[in-house]
Amino acid sequence: MTVGEKFEKLVQIVERLRGPGGCPWDQEQTHASLLPYFLEEAYEVIEAVDQENWSALREELGDIILHMVFQADIARQDSEFEMGAVLDDISAKMIRRHPHVFGDSGADAAFHAKQNWEATKHREKRRASRLDGVPVTLPALIRAQRLQEKASYVGFDWDQVDGIWDKIHEELAEVREAESGEIQANLEEEIGDLLFAVINLARFYKIPAEDALRKTNRKFTDRFRQIEEELKRRGKPIEEATLTEMDEIWERIKTEG
Repeated sequence: MTVGEKFEKLVQIVERLRGPGGCPWDQEQTHASLLPYFLEEAYEVIEAVDQENWSALREELGDIILHMVFQADIARQDSEFEMGAVLDDISAKMIRRHPHVFGDSGADAAFHAKQNWEATKHREKRRASRLDGVPVTLPALIRAQRLQEKASYVGFDWDQVDGIWDKIHEELAEVREAESGEIQANLEEEIGDLLFAVINLARFYKIPAEDALRKTNRKFTDRFRQIEEELKRRGKPIEEATLTEMDEIWERIKTEG
């Protein structure tokens, strides 16, 4: 069975589930009702990649494909569009936005390839600003990096990383100044500027800031739980432990790797 035939089999399964005599739950779903489940599946894909669990990734990618087919079947039943149109659109888009592969344009690096993509997309969408199109509902960390990337593709960027380091130090000084002024709104603004500058550093080094912070969150969680376990072995409630005691355990865990 070819990949195309396997895909068609899945389409037929979903059509049966949503058709007469099918599954009541599947039949009552809408575009909107499926969104929370889709978001959950997307995060499960991220988790599988983070853990380098390729069998889990295989399963989660299947769930993502199922959601795509499910949404397309709802659209078919509501006479909005057909799955064939979805596949035609994405195929045409991939060809159109890769002129360095399917056309005469050149791209000697990944940056130039993405630059071509963004320029073509901007013309197609007839957007007023190069920053348009970054969803406002994205997590702020991801959105900040995407805004910075879009600006960089038209040359609004530092040539050297030293400029970003200078900006980080500048913003850090402004946070300290705002802190001494004891005006909460100013402090919030300056902390936001500092975070934005640090995200720019990650972008410059081609590190997704969201991924980096997610991994740090996991590391912090693992180490803190080890602190809890160690204190439990000592017969001491964590509420009664001193910061010095917890720091000592933390540093030992950190040293042991």
